[in-house]
Amino acid sequence: MVLQALFEHKEVSVKKSASGILIIMALALIVSSAFAAVTPSGLISDNAVLQQGIKLPIWGTADAGEKVTVTFQGQTVSTTAKNGWWMLWLNPLKAGGPFTMKINDLEIKNVLVGEVWVCSGQSNMAWQVKSAENSEKVIADSKDPMLRLFLVPKMRWPQVLPNAWQEAAPESTTSFSAVGYFFGKHLRESLNVPVGLIDSSIGGTPADAWTSRSALLSNAALKEIVETPWTRPSYLYNSMIAPLVPYGIRGAIWYQGESNARRAYQYRELLSAMIKNWRDVWGEGDFPFLIVQLAPFGREDPKRPDPSWAELRESQVQVTQTVPKTGIAVITDIGEELNIHPVKKDPVGARLALAARAIAYGEKLIYSGPIYKSSTIKDGKVIVSFDHVGSGLMAKDGDLTGFTVCGEDRSFVLAQAKIEGNTVVVWSADVPKPVAARYGWSNWMVVNLFNKEDLPASPFRTDDFPLTTLPAE
Repeated sequence: MVLQALFEHKEVSVKKSASGILIIMALALIVSSAFAAVTPSGLISDNAVLQQGIKLPIWGTADAGEKVTVTFQGQTVSTTAKNGWWMLWLNPLKAGGPFTMKINDLEIKNVLVGEVWVCSGQSNMAWQVKSAENSEKVIADSKDPMLRLFLVPKMRWPQVLPNAWQEAAPESTTSFSAVGYFFGKHLRESLNVPVGLIDSSIGGTPADAWTSRSALLSNAALKEIVETPWTRPSYLYNSMIAPLVPYGIRGAIWYQGESNARRAYQYRELLSAMIKNWRDVWGEGDFPFLIVQLAPFGREDPKRPDPSWAELRESQVQVTQTVPKTGIAVITDIGEELNIHPVKKDPVGARLALAARAIAYGEKLIYSGPIYKSSTIKDGKVIVSFDHVGSGLMAKDGDLTGFTVCGEDRSFVLAQAKIEGNTVVVWSADVPKPVAARYGWSNWMVVNLFNKEDLPASPFRTDDFPLTTLPAE
C-alpha cells in the first residue's frame, strides 16, 4: 500500500502507533521491485549528523521478514522488515563523534551527533555561497569537519535521497545555501557541538508548493489553492520535504515570501498551516521555525505605490506572534533596490542563529529588533511602543527615517520622528489630527530604527485599514 501510493504520486503517512504521530515514510524509500539488501535511508550515511537528545528514528528498506540490527553509541536495537521497509528507534544520543554505526553488516562511518536544521524556501535561501558577499574568502575559510551539509536534489520524483552528507570544506560549501551555511557557522561557534544542515530549497516557489495537499484541503481558507487548476500545490512538499521525514531535526529556517506577495494577507494563514503541517508529520512537537523577513527591494512608481511586500512582511510578523516557537530575522538594512537577491547573506544567517539560541536553546539574550506593540495619539502626535526594545532604541546614521502619518482621509505623508525613552513619537505639520502612523511601509524603503543591540526594527503600521491583498468578500 505504501509503495503503491508512492508510484501513484499520492501523499503517504504511516502512524507511530505508540504516540499517534503521523510520519511520512514512503518517499524516502529506495524504490525497487525487490530489496536484496538491508539499505538505510540516504540521510543515514557516512558523514551524517544525527540529532542529539531525542528518541531517534533509523529506517530504510529490506526484504520482508529480514531482521535488521542497528548498533550505535552503546545501543543495539533490532526490528523486522515489513512490506519492504523497516524502522527502529534509538534512545536519545549525546553530542560528539565521529562514531561508526553498524546496520547488520553495513558500517556507516564518520557519523556525528549534534544539532540538525532544515534550511528551506525559495531563491534567497537557495542562493549559493559562491554568489554571496566576500565569497572567495568565505569559501577558502569554510573547512570545518564538525559542520556537515546535505543538499536535497531539486524536484526529483520519486525522491531517492543520495548518500550525500559532506563535511564543510571549500568543495562542498561553494554550492550550498549561503544563508544556511552562515546560520550553521554561527550556530557552531556559539554551541560548540556538531551541526548538520539540510538544504531543501528552490527559487521562484510559493509556500503552497511546500505544503501538503491534505493540509491545504483541511483549511477552509486555503482549500481554493488546491482547486485552482493553474497552481501546483504540494509538489515540492512531496518531492523535497516528505523524503526527509522522519529524520531527527531540531528545527527549520525559512526564507520565502516573494512568490506569495500578491497573496500577502492569505500568507499569514498559509505559512501557519505549513508550519503545522511540517510539525505534524515530523512528530517532534512544536520544533522551532525561524523566518527571514523579506528585504527591501523594488523601485516603485510614486503614483502607483505597491505595498504588497510590506503586507507580506506584516504577515510574517503576525505568524511569529500567533504560532509558538517561531521567530523572525529582520533585514531592512541589507536590501538592494534593484536586486531581489541581496548578496549580504552573513548577517541573515547570524540573526537566524541569534534567534535559534534564544528560541531553540533557551539562552537569555536579545535576539530581535523592535517589534510594534501599541500606539496612542496625543497633542497631534502618534506615540509608538515596541516589544524587543533591548537596552534601548536608537536611530542609526542620523535622524529617524521611513515614517509616515495620515489623518482621517487616510492619505499618508512623510513624517518626522524622534525617540523618547522606549517610544517613537511621529508627527507632521501637514497632518494636525493624525489617526495612524506607518514605518517602512513599501516594497523598497530606507529605514534606520534599531535597538542598541544593533538589530533593526520591523516595518509596521498602527492602523487596521483594509489591505490591498485582502481577498474580496
